[in-house]
Amino acid sequence: MSVTGIIFSNVHDSNIPELTRLRTTASVPYGCRYRFIDFTLSNMVNSGVTSVGIITQANYQSLVDHIGTGKDWDLASRSGGIKLIPPNFTAFAQEARQSHVPTRLESLKTATVYISRRKEDLVVLSDCDVICNIDLGDMIDFHQKNGADITIATKKTNLTQELAAKNVIVRTDADSRVNDLLVYPKDISGEHDISLNIMVIGRQKLLDIIMDASAHGYTSFNSDVILRNIRSYKIMAYSYEGYFACVSSLAEYFACSMQLLDPEVRRTLFKVKNRPVYTKVRNSPPTRYTAGSFVSNSLLADGCVISGTVENSIIFRGVTVRPGAVVRNSIVMQDTVIGSSASVNCTVLDKNVIIKDGVTLSGHESYPFYVPKNSIV
Repeated sequence: MSVTGIIFSNVHDSNIPELTRLRTTASVPYGCRYRFIDFTLSNMVNSGVTSVGIITQANYQSLVDHIGTGKDWDLASRSGGIKLIPPNFTAFAQEARQSHVPTRLESLKTATVYISRRKEDLVVLSDCDVICNIDLGDMIDFHQKNGADITIATKKTNLTQELAAKNVIVRTDADSRVNDLLVYPKDISGEHDISLNIMVIGRQKLLDIIMDASAHGYTSFNSDVILRNIRSYKIMAYSYEGYFACVSSLAEYFACSMQLLDPEVRRTLFKVKNRPVYTKVRNSPPTRYTAGSFVSNSLLADGCVISGTVENSIIFRGVTVRPGAVVRNSIVMQDTVIGSSASVNCTVLDKNVIIKDGVTLSGHESYPFYVPKNSIV
C-alpha cells in the first residue's frame, strides 16, 4: 500500500519555550548539525514515504529555511514531495491563536484539504520531536498484517511519576491489541509501554475521524478518538526496541543532547544499516584546531575554529572558541563566539551568541544556564 506522512511541527512548543520563542519545535537544533524534524523525516523517507505534509502554526521561518525544497531528504519532486501546511485562521482569530497551542486533532483539521487530495491508502502521523531511528516500513507491515484501524508505536520504559505525567501509557492484551490508554497519569511509576506519538492509520479513516471531531467539538486525539473508540476500532501497539528520546523541558534537552557523547547511543541512532539520518547540507570547511587547543569527549561539527579548551560538550557549526576559553558540559549552537579566557559550564548557548572575553557562566545539569539567540553577554 502507498503511504503519506503528516508531521506536527508546533504541538510541543510550550514544553521548551526557551528554544521555541523564535522557532518551531521541529527546527530546534540537536546533535551538532541536525534539527529535531530530521529524525522524523528520515524515518519516513527510509521507509519509502515519498510525500510528507508538515503542519505549521507559528514561528516557522526557521523551519522553511531548513527544509527548503526538501532535496536533502530526496523529497523535491513534482508528485508528492514535501509540503508545509500553514495555519488556517483569520486576522481576527490570530491573537487568540497565539495564546493557544493547537492539539494534534485541532492541527489535523487545518490539513483536511491536503489529506483529502492525497491518493495514498495509509497515513503515518508523527510528532516532530521523536528522536529515534525506527523502521516505519516494518510498522506499516505490522499494521496491515493485523488488519488494524490504528497502530501506535510504543516503547517499554521505566518511568518516574514526573515522567509518567508527561506521557501516554498504552496497555495491551497478549496479542498487542490496545485495551486502555492512560493520558498523562499521576501517581504512576515503574515499567510501562508509552506512546511514541507515531501512528499509522488509513487515510479515509483519518478523514472520517476529523469530520466527526469537527462535528462534536473533539480536541484530543488520545482522549476523544482512541479512548472513545477503543472497543469499536482495532487499535494495535507496535513495540519499538531501539533508542528513543523525547524532550519536554530544557533540562531534558540538555540531558538528551549529552547522551550523544555515549558511543553506543550514537551507534543505535545514526549507524543503523540502510537507515541514515539526513539533514540540510551546508558544505562548510573542516574544523580547525590551533596550537594550544584541547578537546576531550566532545562532538564538534564542521566550520569551527577551536583555540581553547572543550570538554564533554556539543559544538555546532561555525563556533569559535578563542585562546584561553574553557567550554565544559555545554551545548554551543551555530556561529557562537566564546571570547578569550571566558568560561562556560552546563550552559546552552543558542545561535549567534557572543560571550565576551573573561565572562564566566555556569549552570547545573538539572538546570542549565540558557543564553537566547543573538545575545551578547
